[in-house]
Amino acid sequence: MEPLPDRAAELLASVGAPPRLVAHLRLVHDVAHRLTGRLAAAWPALEFDRAAVLFGAATHDIGKALHPAELSGPGAEHEPAGHRLLLERGVPEELARFARDHAAWDAPGATVEDLLVSLADKVWKGKRVEALEMLLVERLAAVGGQEPWAAFMTLDDILADLAAGADARLAYQSRHPVE
Repeated sequence: MEPLPDRAAELLASVGAPPRLVAHLRLVHDVAHRLTGRLAAAWPALEFDRAAVLFGAATHDIGKALHPAELSGPGAEHEPAGHRLLLERGVPEELARFARDHAAWDAPGATVEDLLVSLADKVWKGKRVEALEMLLVERLAAVGGQEPWAAFMTLDDILADLAAGADARLAYQSRHPVE
């Protein structure tokens, strides 16, 4: 598994992030690392800030350190809380926003980086979200000079391969205590 970016690991330690949260963020970050690498290889003309995606994947749920009930149950209070937490610790808005916006991938103006953080947060557990994937397919087809169906086929192969490891990732996360 890819190690978390140093700054993300420092932030998680500074807020006393529970082991399950750290495990989850490591898993999503690892999937984001693999996803961005494969996309860059398949679509070299696709412009995105890989470091921002990886940092976003590594910190998108940091607000759950303040709302630990959301580690094992539903809730979205962690989103604005995580955003504020990151800003208070000197993280620039362009990176802190992933904590607030990772569930808002369909908002107007969503960037490729937004889509990739959201996609990694879905596919790590084997979840496929067609509408999210199609937003990315539109961009991939445009930069690759492809028909959307051709871009979808390549993306689908990448995501299916990543999703295949979901059971092992879920088991890894479950081995870590919520508190």
